[in-house]
Amino acid sequence: MTTLNLTGDADGDALLASNPFALLVGMLLDQQIRMEIAFLGPHRLAERLGIELTPAALLATPPDEVEAAFRVKPAIHRFPGSMAGRVLRLAEAVVEQHDGDAGAIWRDVADGETLHARLAALPGFGDVKASIFVALLAKQLGVRPDGWEAVAGDYALDGYRSIADVTDAESLQLVRESKQAAKRAAG
Repeated sequence: MTTLNLTGDADGDALLASNPFALLVGMLLDQQIRMEIAFLGPHRLAERLGIELTPAALLATPPDEVEAAFRVKPAIHRFPGSMAGRVLRLAEAVVEQHDGDAGAIWRDVADGETLHARLAALPGFGDVKASIFVALLAKQLGVRPDGWEAVAGDYALDGYRSIADVTDAESLQLVRESKQAAKRAAG
């Protein structure tokens, strides 16, 4: 089994490595909160709801229960209501477009452009998030369809730019420092 070290939590990382939908949810949550907290979110959500985190199981849960799970302290996200809704919309899209199989989004994909387009079309993703996720898939899970580097852009490069480059606590800190330096440079 593939090992990921994105959260600093063994159970959280194990879920991300074994559950493609959980990995998508973590990427969705990765905005306006610390990366490792965002990617720990799927594990917390599954535990709080007492479900296996699949699109079908999530959609079978009443939306108010999903939102309540987001609000339990520590909250899964700083915007629990809106992010609970986004996660539910992501689950709906995976069911409607990929028969509930999140891994089908990248499994046997023809090329990087197709992969990027599939990801960018998901609720809550868009171009940049899709590029980062392509880099994460390539760098950490070996999903490297032809042309992945072009659609991942700078995130495909060696260095410490995004969650795609996090492999341990040290690299997490280097990514954080790189992001802070980029924000300072942008003014």
